[in-house]
Amino acid sequence: MSDDRHFIKGGPTGREVYEYAVLRVVPRIERGECINAGVLVYCRARGYVGARTHLDEARLLALDPRADVAGVRAALGAVERVCSGGDAAGQAAPDDAGRRFRWLIAPRSTIVQPGPVHTGLTTDPEAEPERLLDLLVR
Repeated sequence: MSDDRHFIKGGPTGREVYEYAVLRVVPRIERGECINAGVLVYCRARGYVGARTHLDEARLLALDPRADVAGVRAALGAVERVCSGGDAAGQAAPDDAGRRFRWLIAPRSTIVQPGPVHTGLTTDPEAEPERLLDLLVR
């Protein structure tokens, strides 16, 4: 007799695999210092991609008193808009959730950079960005 549990969406526990990356702000690349400022979450099974950000301005300015706080906020906001899709996502609007996530986690040499991708299991992918933001950023 076969075990059909493995073929049920979400497996026997209803949990789905998701991927996530931490968004880091690196104000001065030559110093190698960074602060965590957000998270990206992607769940293929649910077609979900989301981001939550939180910029601690005092920590950023402690690393670099001349940091472009408004520019960093704009970059973090752009990440959230790409995740939300629709007209706010600009050129990424027609892309599916997976393509938008992959584009956002691609390495860049900018002040806001994605960290390595990690995986987890969840029953509620839409709640993971806030949970991870509390755990890894705030």
